[in-house]
Amino acid sequence: MHTDKLNNLIMTNVINNNLAILRKIANLEDYFSINQQIELVKQISKDQFEAFNLLEFLIERRIKKTTKLSYVDGIIFKSLYNSQIINLKETINTYFKEGVVQLESSNNINYYPLFQSLISNNFREANFLTQIYLQELAGLKKNNKRQWLYFTDILEIPSKDLKTIDALWRIYSEGKFGFSIQKQIWIYNNKNWEKLWHMIGWKIDNTAVRYPNEFIWDHTAPKGHLPLFNQLRGVQVIASLFKHPALKK
Repeated sequence: MHTDKLNNLIMTNVINNNLAILRKIANLEDYFSINQQIELVKQISKDQFEAFNLLEFLIERRIKKTTKLSYVDGIIFKSLYNSQIINLKETINTYFKEGVVQLESSNNINYYPLFQSLISNNFREANFLTQIYLQELAGLKKNNKRQWLYFTDILEIPSKDLKTIDALWRIYSEGKFGFSIQKQIWIYNNKNWEKLWHMIGWKIDNTAVRYPNEFIWDHTAPKGHLPLFNQLRGVQVIASLFKHPALKK
């Protein structure tokens, strides 16, 4: 009996310590901090009571204080949203019906399907939806035979919408995917396109990866691997995308 109480006390102290550490590193976005956040959230959310404390921490960040959106918000939300704990999903839907990323659009576009795909780690569907959204935002009608964008189409995309799409990818992939992530890698490699293609896995040994089966549709993909962008017509389109006001810091 005393052993059980001692074990419970030790476990509670460990979880409380994990939450304290998580609070300290919540706004850090480097590779090691993100991995630590993922592991801490995983450990904390195993306990039903502490999972609700984790939800309270998310409410504190996103509603009470409106802290700047960070990867930890997506990590916590995904963990709680996909939890099997009774009443937890219902409670999180009460506070975060559309997640932690605001689904803003200048064109009244519904980004909820993209949110659902990303929160379920269905990255292939999310990629497909992203291409549809970009075409629509650029003014291409559904019956338009042209299924790709010209560089002149990019500036037609409203900043608010591109920011929403990029934020959804970044936040719900723990900082692994998104157009701004690809841009960071491109800049880090001195804006060398060939280095970018190899770093993000769009080329292997100087050979372009074939769509769709040679691309990786899960978290094992290289950083920046998704979403895809058609490079068959050169780099002008993606270069224009990287210069878009929405992707400027």
